[in-house]
Amino acid sequence: MKEKLKTSFAFNLVIILLLCVLLYILFFASLNCVTNHGKEVLMPDVRGRNADSALTELSKLKFDVRIDSTYEPTMRPMAVLRQVPDTGSLVKEGRTVFLTINMVTPPRIPMPNIKDLSYRSAEMILRNNKLLVGDTAYRSDIASGAILEASYNGNPIVAGTPVPQGSKINLIIGNGLGNTEWDVPDVTGMTVDEALITLNQFNIQPMLIVANQMEEITDTFSAIVTDQRPRPTNDAGAHNRIRMGEFLDLQIMQTPAPHDIHR
Repeated sequence: MKEKLKTSFAFNLVIILLLCVLLYILFFASLNCVTNHGKEVLMPDVRGRNADSALTELSKLKFDVRIDSTYEPTMRPMAVLRQVPDTGSLVKEGRTVFLTINMVTPPRIPMPNIKDLSYRSAEMILRNNKLLVGDTAYRSDIASGAILEASYNGNPIVAGTPVPQGSKINLIIGNGLGNTEWDVPDVTGMTVDEALITLNQFNIQPMLIVANQMEEITDTFSAIVTDQRPRPTNDAGAHNRIRMGEFLDLQIMQTPAPHDIHR
């Protein structure tokens, strides 16, 4: 009786072990089918294409497509802006692909405050807000390169006004020249230091030019202004006029003779 039990137990144990081995083999044999191992495809590049065309191609490749949207003013409406996984990736059938599509209707955003900023700063802020720089014009103002005014569709626009993304914002920029005019000051015969002090009172920009290239300027501020352009008066004896922010050319010499000074 005991021998029969031992034989029966050993037999059943062998059967169980064989079943385990068989199940193990079946599991790994079917794993390739379950995971689609070896059925990888190259992810196509659908960026820049119309969303319908991209969806058609990805569906043929048996991808599950999820769509998000944003707005990019330089791209066509409904164009694919981004894709995940990226182009060239090897992915399995049934993989979820995420597409970002360009919106048809641009969202409206508050106009950013760019007044008094430099052109470069204003351009960067507009670009970050997905707005475009339109036409630019210059206006006489002492604030050189600063944004004096922004307009949209021909009308001035102030910060905070809702405007569609992708809109062109026209800019008016200061040219560094004021509207105020002065009689050209006479600085001939002065030292450079004295001339600079005088011109600074009128917001006039000096441009120093060495009158005699053979002479060395050892001390610029003590050098003498021998001539200037424009001169204080014209040939008719009338006063020449100069605007705030304009340049005045000054010819200088370190030790001029009396006849070198033009009056």
